[in-house]
Amino acid sequence: MLKLKENCKYSLVVPTSMGVRITPVDRQPVHTSNTYYMQATSAETNVANISASLGLPVKVLTTFVQDSPIAAFIKAELRKRNMDYEGKDVPQGGPWGYRHQFNIADSGYGMRGPRVANDRAGEVGRTLNINDFDLDRIFGQEGVQVLHLSGLVGALSPDTSRFCLELARAAKKYGTLISFDLNHRASFWKGREEELHAIFSEIASVSDILIGNEEDFQLCLNIVGPEAGGKDIAAKIDGFKGMIERVREAYPNASVFATTLRQVVSANEHLWGAILFAGGEWNVVEPRPIPVLDRIGGGDGFVGGLLYGILKSWKYEDCLHFGWATGVLATTELTDYATPADEDAVWSIWQGNARVKR
Repeated sequence: MLKLKENCKYSLVVPTSMGVRITPVDRQPVHTSNTYYMQATSAETNVANISASLGLPVKVLTTFVQDSPIAAFIKAELRKRNMDYEGKDVPQGGPWGYRHQFNIADSGYGMRGPRVANDRAGEVGRTLNINDFDLDRIFGQEGVQVLHLSGLVGALSPDTSRFCLELARAAKKYGTLISFDLNHRASFWKGREEELHAIFSEIASVSDILIGNEEDFQLCLNIVGPEAGGKDIAAKIDGFKGMIERVREAYPNASVFATTLRQVVSANEHLWGAILFAGGEWNVVEPRPIPVLDRIGGGDGFVGGLLYGILKSWKYEDCLHFGWATGVLATTELTDYATPADEDAVWSIWQGNARVKR
């Protein structure tokens, strides 16, 4: 098992760019709707929400727009979700200055697939600067067991790229485990491919846990992908296993590798599975049919459950099963993050037990 640092104030720390997500009610399309549900969101806090909901201490490193009602909404939501936060309040700079990103999502229904539009103009999270945080205090004095980094934040801007790199270096220095979800986005990488490849490669070289699909490993780390073959799940699993052997050779510090498996039947039904290499062994959850209310956040839910299991020092097989189930839980909620009531609720999902509990 991975060795967790002891006597830490925080189990999990996540750097992120916070925003809000607005979704039409009743799964209607965006272009025909006039009533929306709004929540505070980011992929990284989606991951952290599992541990925070189940009682582990979590901290969010971010930045806010000064005196913004949206920033106030986000801060209140983080407090409600049991997450500490730390970050600079950045002056808006006039009507064309900074703001928090807006994520506008159509959940889809039946054969009408989901559509997501990200409005990130003037995103304050792109100003995240390592000079605004005391890394010796956070990692050395307070102490952190796991730092979870996302390629989304790492590629937002040159400042956030350096921010994530320096966080990884500090975590390594102080014995904090590093989880890195590669999360490649082509639009973020355009014109910065060489620069970001170097940064992502260094972060991966000190990471203990690497998460991503075939494209993430190929495009972020220049790893040769699976050989061409069938698109069925068995071929996908075999291809991923072969690729991870190449990743392990290139990045020997990492010992845990994971990805999800998803086949879309309709917006309301998916086949959901997952793969984990850890402890020198492969564990696979063959895709199982699941009903879907809103698919967005399922992958983050998986990572959050996986990290929770690692933080609890469970057997890797249990970590995978719990992560699979928290990913499923996320797809049953209107938010794009899962909020488990307790561990038993998650294990009931894994067991396929949806009976009423009184």
